[in-house]
Amino acid sequence: MFSVKPLKPTFKSYLPPLQTDLKKSPQLTIRKLEAKLLPGEIVVNEANFVRKCIGADSSQDDLWGKLICTNFKVSFITHNSLPQQNFKYVHRLLGEHDVPLACVEQVVTVNDVKGKQKVLGSNKKLKFNPTELILYCKDLRILRFRFDQAGPESAKKVCLAIAHYSQPADPQLLFGFEYVSSRYYGSSGERVNGVDPGGGQQTPLFDRPSDWDREIKRTGASEWRVCSVNEGYTISPSLPEYFVVPASLADQDLKQYACSFTGQRIPLWCWNHPNGSALVRMSSISDPQQQRKLDQRICSAITKSHPQRCDVFKSDLDKQLPNIQEVQAALVKLRQICVIEPFEESEEKWLSSLESSRWMDYVRAFLRHAVEVVYTLEGKHTSVILLEEEDRDLSCVVAGLVQLMLDPHCRSLLGFQALVQKEWVMAGHRFLDRCNHLKRNEERRKEESPLFLLFLDCVWQLLNQYPSAFEFTETYLTVLSDSMWIPIFSTFLFNCPKQRAEHSRDFARSRSIRLGQDQALRFPAVWDWSQQFSPKDQTLFNNPLYVGKGATCVQNGAVKTFKRTKQKSYSSTLRGLPPALRNGQLSDLDTLPRRNSLVLRLRPELGQAREPCETPCERFVRERFSRPADPQGMLLPQLLPSHLSLWRLYFLRWVPEARIPHGGPATAFHKLSLLVDEIHTLQSRLRHYNTSNSTPTPTGPPPPAPSLALSPPPNPPQRPHSLSRPQPEQQQQQQQQQQQQHHGRMYFRTSSSAPAGTPSTPDYLSSSFPFSPEGNLCRRGLLGTPLSKLLSGARIWLSTETLANEAL
Repeated sequence: MFSVKPLKPTFKSYLPPLQTDLKKSPQLTIRKLEAKLLPGEIVVNEANFVRKCIGADSSQDDLWGKLICTNFKVSFITHNSLPQQNFKYVHRLLGEHDVPLACVEQVVTVNDVKGKQKVLGSNKKLKFNPTELILYCKDLRILRFRFDQAGPESAKKVCLAIAHYSQPADPQLLFGFEYVSSRYYGSSGERVNGVDPGGGQQTPLFDRPSDWDREIKRTGASEWRVCSVNEGYTISPSLPEYFVVPASLADQDLKQYACSFTGQRIPLWCWNHPNGSALVRMSSISDPQQQRKLDQRICSAITKSHPQRCDVFKSDLDKQLPNIQEVQAALVKLRQICVIEPFEESEEKWLSSLESSRWMDYVRAFLRHAVEVVYTLEGKHTSVILLEEEDRDLSCVVAGLVQLMLDPHCRSLLGFQALVQKEWVMAGHRFLDRCNHLKRNEERRKEESPLFLLFLDCVWQLLNQYPSAFEFTETYLTVLSDSMWIPIFSTFLFNCPKQRAEHSRDFARSRSIRLGQDQALRFPAVWDWSQQFSPKDQTLFNNPLYVGKGATCVQNGAVKTFKRTKQKSYSSTLRGLPPALRNGQLSDLDTLPRRNSLVLRLRPELGQAREPCETPCERFVRERFSRPADPQGMLLPQLLPSHLSLWRLYFLRWVPEARIPHGGPATAFHKLSLLVDEIHTLQSRLRHYNTSNSTPTPTGPPPPAPSLALSPPPNPPQRPHSLSRPQPEQQQQQQQQQQQQHHGRMYFRTSSSAPAGTPSTPDYLSSSFPFSPEGNLCRRGLLGTPLSKLLSGARIWLSTETLANEAL
């Protein structure tokens, strides 16, 4: 046979070789990308040459980098920057592209070639090589990563690691234990350099009797006392060691009564009104034989604590408010229409879908019930008992809202933090179960419920209606909600104080950590915001419109105290408004008349005949609305649908279609901050001028202004102890206060070197400020993709097992 000689190629190209875009090349400095790790944090798995999707339709803005899974977070490391991203607050615990594992709701892997997808769970197997990873987060973010250039095995391993470590089976596997043991305790098990995780803490934690004593004195509850009968958690596992009870009840009686209550939860004192009425929360009585006797004994003790010996009103929350499953279902529907469904498909039916979710109805229901309790305490001078089966869920929301409406101290920053610590953390709210931090199964999913988010939404409704009555901003409320998914702080990590003590003791024993005088590991509280943000970024929490108690103003060069001298009566905008409608309700017989309706002028007797009888609570609310609101007085919310709106900064901050450049509340916040800072500067100069004229002082720059112009001074200076040196904690607090004075109380400040005139609005300001939807909400295209059926409904949030086994 003849051998055939292969022919030589004759084609010749006259075009220059294609130049690769180095900026878009995934090989650029990938090997030098390393994650920033916290104490106790280790890298579990990683994958190189990963592409993070920024836009749903185009990939030209996507970022190349390394995807890393640690025992704390999912981290994406890149040298590129996001497009049109000129501002983002810097988090000291998380990077720009980091997501805590506790924030991951579901892990979905996709293979475009085989047309498969799977929702991964803990200890689940993955039989195909993923080409895409989608992370659905509890803070409503949707993150997408592509593995086009990554190795198939590394992509599979990092997906399985994220699914496994985001669902720990035991509380001691949460990252907070490793973080605390590594940062605050050395390798020998002793405290590192005396570092205190609660250093610089000003918010009372209510874990000692002195905090409760100060709260009793502040509210004037002279007929109540601090009880230590549960010291060591010997009576009730879900109650704190110290709490407040009527002075007429002896410790021996409390020990005897505890076994008859659900969870051995003795009735808890919440707050005292200046007129003597008290707000108390109580669990149900499990022993029917002792129910009547105990009920009379508890009511008699609360009656004796009232100066007028008034009767006690009981409010059954289980019968009048939605349960935790209904609240959870409402959030699932709301999340579906806000972030999962494409905006183009849901735009026409968006308002009707929002109404059908019933989230706003539940917000209105809790606010309305809190108004009724406020009327009982303020209008009827009667003590109120909040009844609930376990006294750990609904009563937390109602008790907190009632105190916000009645006590101006709770509307300050420190007062609000103390309120959450007292009524939520120490009262035994099940944060571990309600946030679903552990491995998800059907039983634990039934315990999941966003009650704390519902409470923050109710607080935002009050803040939106009375912006000058609150010291904090909606940015603070949003960041506080996001802190629930950072498993470092003890505030949102456990179901009760006893659970924290037991697990920390067991963990310390297993790691040979010497606790010393501490009975348990001391986890940091979320209230020390310096652990997450710089002093500059913390100024985003300060409300420029806040009018505190005894706020100062300057008149003719003299500093005076603002006081309301006369209250005028203002009529309602709508004439002949039905009384029930003023309280947010409209019966079937009521109609909404026009302002100049002839029916009311010609036949007023018909309108009066059809108008139902006004209840005392409705009359009380109507009289309060007829007077101007006092920021330092009682606040009642308007409950009409036109007055309650969706919390846009929280629910729509990641939606690109809802982002308004140079618009939204951020622009008003910018202008008001500049105005307040300018007033602040002028006040400082006036004080310096008056001081220099009255007393000869050395020349020099004017001293820094001590506080916000429209708010009271933060804390009066304390008299130093003689012959004593400042402690390390006091020095740290003084340094923080000096830094805050240096940076100012406002985030946006006027510059003395800037030219005269109105300052321009920064380019990065939008309705999502200080957050950005860039790279945080990337929906996958629905046309022609294997996820079209997966993302077509809310089932992705409801049943993992059904969705994983469903065939396309």
